[in-house]
Amino acid sequence: MRNQNPVLWVVIFIACGGLFLSLAVIYRWNRPLEPSQGLSALTPNSNLASSKTTVPSGSINNTSSPNSAVTETYQPDISLFATPQQSPTATNHPMCNGPAKMTLLMIGSDQRGTSYLYGLADSIFAVYIDFTIPKVMIIDFPRDLWVEIPDISDHHGITQGKINQAYLFGNPGMGYYDGPGDGPGLLALTLDKNFGLQVDHYIAIDMQTFVKVIDIVGGVDVEIESPVDLNYGMGAPDPELYLSKGMHHMDGELALLLATNRVPTTFQRIKYQRVIMSALREKLLTPEMIPQIPGLVARFLSSIRTDLNVFNINSLICIAQNVPKKNIQADSFPQEMFTADVTYDQYRQVSTFIYTADFDQIRAMVSDFMNGIWPFK
Repeated sequence: MRNQNPVLWVVIFIACGGLFLSLAVIYRWNRPLEPSQGLSALTPNSNLASSKTTVPSGSINNTSSPNSAVTETYQPDISLFATPQQSPTATNHPMCNGPAKMTLLMIGSDQRGTSYLYGLADSIFAVYIDFTIPKVMIIDFPRDLWVEIPDISDHHGITQGKINQAYLFGNPGMGYYDGPGDGPGLLALTLDKNFGLQVDHYIAIDMQTFVKVIDIVGGVDVEIESPVDLNYGMGAPDPELYLSKGMHHMDGELALLLATNRVPTTFQRIKYQRVIMSALREKLLTPEMIPQIPGLVARFLSSIRTDLNVFNINSLICIAQNVPKKNIQADSFPQEMFTADVTYDQYRQVSTFIYTADFDQIRAMVSDFMNGIWPFK
């Protein structure tokens, strides 16, 4: 389960989120992007608070106030797809017109609609990008981890919950959270409070978008390492939901079933998600698909949520092209760090399955991560 195709999460979130959004600027140069969610302001040591992206051509005119839309005027001489720079080596000067460092919060929402009013965080990934070396590190957090959730006790008396509930409680449909960033903002605060993780920006993708992206590209070919039965909880068994070892062509719904399957554990779910993202990455980067990406923009523009602007995204696309594979690391916290337990969920008013862990140990590993040190020895 460890170290499975570490490039995939960098590329898929750029491909499904950043890539679509950046290309959208071609169509909507003078229209504002989604309002800034103010994640940098949530964490006082945020890298972007003191590091601004420079742009080689074009201009931006920003007018903003806290929690308000950012109005940006773009000139169409900006290259959205940066030419790979030669021989990336460690330097004090950031590559790709990026900041020195950036930490992204990647969220896969279980919301099937595209309003982002509700939904739990089904996947939670932190991505650390060093634009000077360059290198990328990716870690993920188990969705059932029981944590303290800040800033909502005054409204509803909730102080704890599963980490994926922090995203739900922050979303505007719940009305629990008054701070910046909605669901991503509260999830960012929760990760900081419990583990010291400080993020600069976020990308969120919902299930419906996941399914539609896979369907619109004609499905993906996924290699199954060992047999998987997806009939659990389905009633009458469906032979098509039994996946034998080997290669399988999947449409969006079948890929979603595999990506959300957590038998025997949620750690297996993470593994399936990585395999599917790898397959989708390969499909999106084929010569046949690249010319079709502009058409995908129009279809999915309103289905992806991010506070990255086009220049941030351009830097991410560029760095993804330039980082050597040996400088990209991705893994999960070791499963043995977590203990299965049951506790009372005040929000749902039921006993619920959770994971507990030594938070000091996780915090120490996250500290290494934030300092550019790979935490999994």
